[in-house]
Parts: sequence; C-alpha cells; structure tokens
Amino acid sequence: MATLITVSRFPLLVGFILMLYFGSPAVKLLSVPYLFTGLMLDTVDGMVARRRHNVSLMGSVLDIAADRVFELVLWVALAALGAIPVVVPLIVITRTTLTDALRSIGVKGGKAPFDQHQSKLGRFLVGSAWMRSGYSISKILAFCGLTLGLALAQFPTGTRQQAAAEPVLAAFRLVAWIAVVFCIVRGLPVILSGYRRIREPARVEAAPEAR
Repeated sequence: MATLITVSRFPLLVGFILMLYFGSPAVKLLSVPYLFTGLMLDTVDGMVARRRHNVSLMGSVLDIAADRVFELVLWVALAALGAIPVVVPLIVITRTTLTDALRSIGVKGGKAPFDQHQSKLGRFLVGSAWMRSGYSISKILAFCGLTLGLALAQFPTGTRQQAAAEPVLAAFRLVAWIAVVFCIVRGLPVILSGYRRIREPARVEAAPEAR
C-alpha cells in the first residue's frame, strides 16, 4: 500500500506541471491545493509503511527517489517560469546528485539512507525530526507559495490578484532560499561520510604496500 502511494506521486506531478504551464489563472490557483496534496503524500506513505510494519530498504530508496523527482522537477519548473533564479535548482541538483551517489555506497552494504551516519551531529542534521521537518515545511511553503504567486500574476493587469503577485513571489523566494540552506546543511554530513567510505578501502589497499 505504501509503495502504491509513493508511485502515485509521479502521475500527480505530471498533472500539476500541465496545470501550471497550460491552465487558465483559475486552474493555476487550483493547482496550489493539488500540489499540496501531492507533497503531503510523502508523509502519508511513510505513516502507512510504519503502521503496517512494512518498512524496507527498497521502500526507503523508492521514497527518496520519488522525493527527488518531485523536488527537482518543481525547482526547475519554477525557475523556468521566472519565480526563482536558476541558481536555486543548480545548487539543489548538484547537492542531490552528490548525496544520492554517495548514499548508494551504504545502500550496497545493506544500510538504509538515513541509517548511514555514526556521529550524533550527522544523525541530527540528516535524520532528526527537527531537520527533516524544517526542510520539508520550507519546501512545501516555497513550492505552494511560488505557485500561488505565478497564478496571481496571470490575472488581468489592475486586478487585486495581479497586484498581489509580486509581494507573494518575493516572500516565498525568501522561503525558497531557506529551503536551499536546509538542503546544503543536511547534505554536508552525507558528502563527508561518503568521502570517508571511499577513502577507507583505499587505505586498506595501500597498507600492505606501506609495509
């Protein structure tokens, strides 16, 4: 059931992009709660998996993959529409590519992505409820708020909706940058621990030669 919920997020994302790019101003407004529903399914699938005692390595990896697709597509789409500067998706894509590549080393060893950190600080930054919730909330607010701003901007000039567009976009651009900070801070422990995993086998192989 949890896996089905996770997979359902992909067609929902396609539907949102179609609404955002091709919908009327009213449809674009409706895309905000539609997007919020798709984003909240990330929480729902985890709850279902835990209640049904169906938590698995595969489920964890699939959940992260769905999150990545949702997040990266949204950042790129919002940048393409001018809601945020292009540097935002560039930072997120770079960080995500590095962390997911390095996490794959631990996954091959049978460790779930959020269980790969030994230090307390690393576990807090990557897996704690505070950091995960803070990052998730900032992304949800940024995605929905920026979508709202884009929708309002499509109303006729001189209307209250159109006049509110730029203040809304400005406010949620700031939220987007807060999400970027969370993104970088939570990614650093993954990058550092992944680098250590790469270096450790190299030390083991080099040790006999040193003798």
